[in-house]
Amino acid sequence: MSGRTTQAFELAAREKRAAFVAYLTAGYPSVEGFLQAAEQVLQHADILEIGVPYSDPLGDGPTVQRAGEAALAAGVTTATVLELASTLRRRTDKALLLMTYYNPIYCYPGGEAEFARAARAAGIDGVILPDLPPDEGREFIAAARALELDTVFLVAPTSTPERLRLVGEACRGFVYAVSVTGVTGARETVPEAVGQLVADARAASGLPVAVGFGVASGASAAKVAGMADGVVVGSALIERLTAGAGLLELAAEIADGVRRPGG
Repeated sequence: MSGRTTQAFELAAREKRAAFVAYLTAGYPSVEGFLQAAEQVLQHADILEIGVPYSDPLGDGPTVQRAGEAALAAGVTTATVLELASTLRRRTDKALLLMTYYNPIYCYPGGEAEFARAARAAGIDGVILPDLPPDEGREFIAAARALELDTVFLVAPTSTPERLRLVGEACRGFVYAVSVTGVTGARETVPEAVGQLVADARAASGLPVAVGFGVASGASAAKVAGMADGVVVGSALIERLTAGAGLLELAAEIADGVRRPGG
């Protein structure tokens, strides 16, 4: 039986739309505030990425960085994140993935295999690894495979055909395509070249491809949905959460956008 991540993309494909993959930083703006925000977003999203706060988030733009810094300052740890995931799992049957840099995995008591076990025990369906090259992550991949935990790696506009194949072989669930060579953040436009990257990544992996880094509205979600199997939205949601208004409305707007591919 396929896992929740695969099922989410299969359902979206049957409905002739892209999957809506939402990102929120665990513990932001507070532990309870995160849980409330997650439940709101999951009214419309197919998959939730739970960001593990980290002190050196090289791939994150200022919005996600500030959210992570606030969570860390409030005492959020990897153990806290797993507790939050476990709470959410009791409240939803939708796919939950951790988005984490490698250091929290490396430093986890018991190492990579124990981190994978703890994530699975908390109800996590997969792990997105933005800074772990798959050729350096064989031990974690093996530990994840043993537990049927999806591993998701990133491809970028600069990825070579050889790299696309390597990443595709290491991924389970989907491939994460970065729309720009930069950090996360809401942007006004999505580069046209993303379409070719998605096609190449899909051909190399045989998996659905979700595009992130830049989607900020229903219109940009619709444009990406015309190219990709999934649309990832993070910074724009966190901006609404920080403002204290409009989170549910933006989630509904994005959900509408992925249903009208091409805009």
